Parts: sequence; C-alpha cells; structure tokens
Amino acid sequence: MPNLNDTQIIRRGLLGRIPARLELIGVIAAALVVIVVLPSLNAFAPEGSAFHVSDFTINLYGKYLCYAVLAISVDLLWGYTGLLSLGQCLFFSIGGYALGMYLMLMIGKLGQYHSDLPDFMVFLGYPKLPAHWVPFHSFWFAAAAVIWVPGAVALIFGYLAFRSRIRGVYFSILTQALTYAASLMFFRNDFTFGGNNGLTDFKFIVGHDVRQPATQRGLYICTGLLLLGTYALCKWLTQSKFGKLQRAVRDSENRVLFSGYATANFKLFVFVVSAIIAALAGALYVPQVGIINPSEMTPDKSLEAVVWVAVGGRGTLIGPIIGAVFVNALKSWATRAYPDLWLIILGAMFIVVVLFLPGGIVSIPRRVMARWRRPEQPLPPLPTPPVEASADPAKTSPASSAS
Repeated sequence: MPNLNDTQIIRRGLLGRIPARLELIGVIAAALVVIVVLPSLNAFAPEGSAFHVSDFTINLYGKYLCYAVLAISVDLLWGYTGLLSLGQCLFFSIGGYALGMYLMLMIGKLGQYHSDLPDFMVFLGYPKLPAHWVPFHSFWFAAAAVIWVPGAVALIFGYLAFRSRIRGVYFSILTQALTYAASLMFFRNDFTFGGNNGLTDFKFIVGHDVRQPATQRGLYICTGLLLLGTYALCKWLTQSKFGKLQRAVRDSENRVLFSGYATANFKLFVFVVSAIIAALAGALYVPQVGIINPSEMTPDKSLEAVVWVAVGGRGTLIGPIIGAVFVNALKSWATRAYPDLWLIILGAMFIVVVLFLPGGIVSIPRRVMARWRRPEQPLPPLPTPPVEASADPAKTSPASSAS
C-alpha cells in the first residue's frame, strides 16, 4: 500500500463519499419532479400552456414507473444475490390479475351483457361466479391477495429449488419453465381468468372512475411513491449486514456455506421479497394500462426486464430504474418509427452493453471522470541516508566491532 500523507487520505475519503451524496440528492430531486411537479403540471397548468403535462404522458410515465419497480426486483435477485430469475414477470402478472379480478367485479351490470358476471364468463357460458372469485368483491382482500398469492408461489417454488441446491443457469431455466407453464394455464379459457383476452374494460376502483384524469393521476402518484419506497427498502436492505451476506452469496456461495450460514434461507427470503415487489408493480400497472392478459407473463417479457437491468447497470438500484425508463421510452419511439426493427435494436443494444459497457448507463459518468481526471503524482521516495566511508578499514570490520 503506498504511503499517503494526511491531505491525500482526507481527500480520498471525501471522494469516496461524494457518489453516495450525489445519489441521495439525485433521488430526492427526481422524486420531487416525478411525484410533485409532473402531477401538478397536469392538474393545474392550462392545456394550451407549454408547461402542461398531458393525461397521456402521465399515463405513459406511470407505466414506465411500474416497469422500474419490476426492474428493481430483478436487480435485487440478479445484481445483489447472483440469482438470474427469468420468471419475474410471472409475479408481476399475478399481482395484476389479483387486482384485475376486483376491477372486473366492480363493472357490475355496466358490461356489454348487462350481467353481474364478467363479460367473458357470460360469453363462455358460466352459470355463476366461481367460488374463488367471490372474495374479490372486497378491495382489501384483493390488495392482500396481491401480496400473499405471489409470495406463496415464490415461497413454495423457492423452497423446493433452494433446498435442492439448484443454482446458476439451472435456476434460470427452472424459473423460465415455471413462467411458461403458468402462461399456458392462463391462456386456457376454462382457467376462469379470461383466457387469451385476459381481464379488461375496467371502470371503477374504490368508487372512483378509473378512466378519469384525476384517478389516473392518483394512480400515477401511488406508483411514484411505490417506486420511492421500494428503492428506500432495497437500499436499506443492501447496505445492512444482510446485504453484505447477499453479495457474499453472489460472489462465493460455497465460502458462505462453509462459514456456517444457511444460504438457502437467505436466498429464499430475497426471492419472496422480490416476488412481492414485482406483484405490487403489476397491481398498479393494470388500472393504468387497462388490461392484463397472459402475454404479460411469457418468458420474453422477463428477458426484457433482464435487459433493462443490464442496460441501466445491475447491482446499483439506480441503474435498473434508468434502464427501465430508457429502454421502454426507446421502445415507444422505435415501434412507431421502425416497428419491424425493434427486436434487432434491443438485441444490438444488449450486446453493446455487455461487450463495451458492462457497468451500464449508470457507469458512464464515472468512466468520463476517470478519463479526464489527471492521475495523481506519486509521492517522492524518502531520501536514503548516505553511507559514510571510513579511511580505517579496521573500524568497519566485524572483528574490530566485536573487539
């Protein structure tokens, strides 16, 4: 380790704290803009004003924020624990279906068939409402189901997988197979969840018209608060002793296992927490987008979420948010300008990031600063005291010294 004087030590210590401070300031500023400024401009700025934010923009950004929460759940598994899950969109969709069932029952007789049953049940000839649909007349039961249903699925699947010490690519394949199997079930008309068309045509949520701008604005604010709360929770979790253990499991699980820790329990806990986070994002996604169907849980959707995290920068929390918003904004533009080239653009972007920018977008400022910062000049070595020559060789000989 090189010798450092006090000034260098203090300066390097301060430089080590700057990124955390900048991150906190950036998060607070972004939260104020997203949660306070944009909804205020939508509600109070006149439509002809240059500062007005349209209802379409609020709805679109609400969808991006839901995707950002989903990306954080992927990063909590992949970036911090080393578990590449290709099934996070399954939990995202389960949360969406749980709230979507409540929204379908709130339509009442305002559907096309003017029946108490949802329209797809009337079309398919259901004689009465299935028993597992009945409790979803209650909003609070549906809200609880958003949490406990995906949590139970993740707990059962994770317990079986981690108890068998399945890891690496095998875990990824298993989560992908679970997602694919679930999507096949939800595509079936006799599974009582709308089949291929899914759940749609929502009208009311807790007594408010879901199609009104004020309701959409409220849902957007709730999504922003969810994103902020998820970021704060994951930040606290990853910076605690548990977070250090997460990274140890990611870097060398065998060493942690030989140290006496039950790594399967830690991985199971993270897996369940990430599933619940993804489900909460899906629950807020559904009333803003207006539909939920099995295509949202297919494996390719989960792969897209992995790309968001990789592009933004995994293992950073801020990176997945940036990646989710950036990639989906690019998708919105590319599918209009070049609809046949979007998958090629997405694949090329992923390859470029993996090969030339492994730290993601969030690492660009650090790379630029490292390139332009002048290297510190090394301290000059301490002068070596000269050896005095003696005219009398007997004074420097060992024999004379011993005598």
